Amino acid sequence: MRLPKRGEKGFTLIELLIVVAILGVLAAVVIPNVGRFIGAGEEEAAATEFANVQTAVIAMMTDNELSTLPNPVGTATSDMDAFPDTLSDNTTDGDADGVMDKVTDPDGVAYDFLTDTKGYLLYGHDIHGGGTAGSLVNYLATDTTKGTYTCDASGTVVRASTGY
Repeated sequence: MRLPKRGEKGFTLIELLIVVAILGVLAAVVIPNVGRFIGAGEEEAAATEFANVQTAVIAMMTDNELSTLPNPVGTATSDMDAFPDTLSDNTTDGDADGVMDKVTDPDGVAYDFLTDTKGYLLYGHDIHGGGTAGSLVNYLATDTTKGTYTCDASGTVVRASTGY
């Protein structure tokens, strides 16, 4: 490489025009492709959350040996510590019929009306009867979701909104 002579500094006009042209071509190719992916992550997150809620309902029903849910959620909610079993009043079991829906746990131990958590829930579910301390099970990682969901008696979850 030769040393520049006095007065020879920088780039020529042609070199600068070539660099600007290359940058323009790259921008024309990249910018439209980036625009397609902006909303895709939110759609995938909503679909994943829905799949997680449906899987959690199935796991909770399997663990508790349920073929149907006694009080399925009819109103869309994002509160997973009240889903999929509604708790609508302060009677012995938390619903309006005055009968404890949870009779015995999977081991055959009777649920206690006063100390056991009422309802079949995805977050903070009391799977063991007899008022056993520390027996709460979380089928989901958080007690709330971004989307809102309903559930029928067979355990089928329906997404009302994505929340994203």
